[in-house]
Amino acid sequence: MKLKQNPQGEIMRAENLTKVFRLGDAEIRAVDGISISIKSGEFVSVLGPSGCGKSTLLHMLGLLDRPTSGDIYIEGAHVSQMKNGDVTAFRRKRLGFVFQQFNLINNLTVFENAALPLMLDEVEEHRRMEKVLPLLERLGIAHRMNNYTNNISGGEMQRVAIARALALDPDIIFADEPTGNLDSRSGEEVMRIFRELNAAGKTILMITHDRNIAKNADRIIYLRDGKIDKMDDKKG
Repeated sequence: MKLKQNPQGEIMRAENLTKVFRLGDAEIRAVDGISISIKSGEFVSVLGPSGCGKSTLLHMLGLLDRPTSGDIYIEGAHVSQMKNGDVTAFRRKRLGFVFQQFNLINNLTVFENAALPLMLDEVEEHRRMEKVLPLLERLGIAHRMNNYTNNISGGEMQRVAIARALALDPDIIFADEPTGNLDSRSGEEVMRIFRELNAAGKTILMITHDRNIAKNADRIIYLRDGKIDKMDDKKG
């Protein structure tokens, strides 16, 4: 099914997206013809059991992996047809990522981890401080800025990961099971932060297997066997 062209308020669109993996003679369709549209400022969660294609879908929409077939448009750009170097530059400048495993560097401080995207962009040190310190303050971890990340709690680690995702002020935040390694209290705190970011205008696409976590979003997309099973527009 091809989506109707309706770019008003739309920040991202996927058309007939598929991802096929081969194991010997077997063909596994991890994502099977998905078409979705996401509006600017929307908070969308993709919900489904393990193995349903959630992470594969997020990795393609977040330009971390190429689809086998189909098209992806972000802010009007046909990103699935870009060259690898252009895709990398687009992803770094406009997309932010928060993962279940945090992916922090233990021999860097909280501040250095959060500022890493700016360091890679060769932003001067005083500008890094100007951009990152307010993020750490907003997330309640400025007092930890000189700590190494193996000396802070899991909830604090995820806040550092969120700060890192926001360092370049991305248009879209992709969250892959962001509460999966957290206790319930820390998970609720991370969801509060996501809701505040969304209220401030950030577009968020989050995948989860937890229905209670998914309910924080405006819209829930249910995945089953690589296909959209149903959608629940909570504002509808």
